[in-house]
Amino acid sequence: MSLEIKGRINQILEVTSGVSKAGKEWKKQEFVMETDDQFPRQVCFTLFNDKISLLEGLNSGEDVNVSFSVESREFNGRWYHNINAWRIDRLAPETPQDLPPEFTPDDIPPAPADQDDLPF
Repeated sequence: MSLEIKGRINQILEVTSGVSKAGKEWKKQEFVMETDDQFPRQVCFTLFNDKISLLEGLNSGEDVNVSFSVESREFNGRWYHNINAWRIDRLAPETPQDLPPEFTPDDIPPAPADQDDLPF
């Protein structure tokens, strides 16, 4: 399952690392993003191993589009969930494009010289 969400990075957490039961080293980094929805939500994403490099050059306050997958696993009768980011795209700042052009006094057409030519 692959999903996308747009929002602003609120916080980038520190890298943590460890060793699995199988003896393999791992690293993970998490970041928190707030969505642009009508009712904004905060979502914490996880990046593992080489995916940590996706955060390079990004800072808190930047608008991004995150592609991610969701997975769950059971441990001792409890379920745990991960939201794993696998792609982060920086969004260009929005520019207001629906605003009308500025109005100046030079835009007013001259008044007609003869105003008596009305048909009534």
